[in-house]
Amino acid sequence: MMKPIIEYSDFRQFMLDYYEDRKLRSAFSWREFSKIAGFSSSSYMKVVCEGKSKLSRIGVERTGSAMGLVGFEMEYFRAMVEFGQAPTEEKKKTAYERMLSIAKIHKVRVMEGDLFEFYDSWQNPVVRELAPLMPGATPGEIAKQCYPDISAAEVQQSLNFLTKAGLLKKSGNNAFVLAEASIKGTPDATRLALRGMHRMMSKLATPAIDLPVNERNFSGVTMGLSRESYSKIETVLDECRQKIISIAAEDKNIEQVYRLNLQLFPLTKNVKECENENA
Repeated sequence: MMKPIIEYSDFRQFMLDYYEDRKLRSAFSWREFSKIAGFSSSSYMKVVCEGKSKLSRIGVERTGSAMGLVGFEMEYFRAMVEFGQAPTEEKKKTAYERMLSIAKIHKVRVMEGDLFEFYDSWQNPVVRELAPLMPGATPGEIAKQCYPDISAAEVQQSLNFLTKAGLLKKSGNNAFVLAEASIKGTPDATRLALRGMHRMMSKLATPAIDLPVNERNFSGVTMGLSRESYSKIETVLDECRQKIISIAAEDKNIEQVYRLNLQLFPLTKNVKECENENA
């Protein structure tokens, strides 16, 4: 039996599961699915599910109707298609927030809802690491240990979310321990959530330049690269990140919460591609 639509964030996966569910119960085909939705191409629904074509606004209405969606389910499907097809990150985020809002109203939890909320603010990962280091501390005391200004109310909000999501566990009065739970989601939702976090963390790095040099490490290099060299450096950076994570995981005497940003990005367009375009 299919999951409720609000447990999906990928409209193509929802359509595919609908098709497979119908096919199990009757002689249902892509041709019939496309015909019911009012498309002249007998394979149009299959092509959409494979990500080779998009649904237009009219197509969204026809497809939703063909699947028997009404009320909030149709509204959720519209938002889910917009999320999956949005050309910009801003529009994706708006669509995803609408999906979460619909799910919340109908008291259903979207699979990636916790992922989105966790990375929606820099304070969540910071409080998750800091709270276990300060057993018995009040939210106000935790707030005072953060370099960026944060209120006691914001710390409490993070603590409430982290315990609800299973990312922190209470071990006494105002005492917490890290939980082993991790938040996972579809690639699309994960990318959207992480991009917002990277932006926030990059902004926090700027004022950290003024900290004492024995508390922070900043370095950089500007260089010319080929695509092949870029790939090799990307691999080295990933290996470095994994080694650093291992060092942190073995630390039994944690004193502070740090953030490491590994950034390799272009400062120019691809010269070779520009030459080919002008040839």
